[in-house]
Amino acid sequence: MDLRKLKTLIDLVSESNVSQLEITEAEGKVRIVKSAGVAMAAPVMMAAPVVAAAPQAPAVAAVEAAPVAAEAPAASGHTVKSPMVGTFYRSASPGAAPYVQIGSVVKEGETLCIVEAMKILNEIESDKSGTVTQILCENGQAVEYGQPLFVIE
Repeated sequence: MDLRKLKTLIDLVSESNVSQLEITEAEGKVRIVKSAGVAMAAPVMMAAPVVAAAPQAPAVAAVEAAPVAAEAPAASGHTVKSPMVGTFYRSASPGAAPYVQIGSVVKEGETLCIVEAMKILNEIESDKSGTVTQILCENGQAVEYGQPLFVIE
């Protein structure tokens, strides 16, 4: 897919109400996700079954409780977040040892993991020195922009 066509698709998604677009062609596959749209859609989709099964007040409480739970890891240390949408990998290859484990001491700039986006392996580096206290993603899990990956204290 050429760059002009890709730019046109990105502009189309940004100007519309579409939150995500995926196109597969002979040359490959492209997935465009509007980050603000995904962040707003996830809690609504999760809360929808609760609204149908329960009265209005408990559903509102469940939606309000979700952001508090998501912020809890940040309170106990520094959270390293994903800079892009992609697939989270703890090691450079399937048979290799993980870059870090819980309890690993890391320095600023040290590689923590890889996020694969559009067949490009992007090394995610620590932006703070300390000890890894939590790994918040599973190997091979899809991650969103801004999603917490690690907690470093």
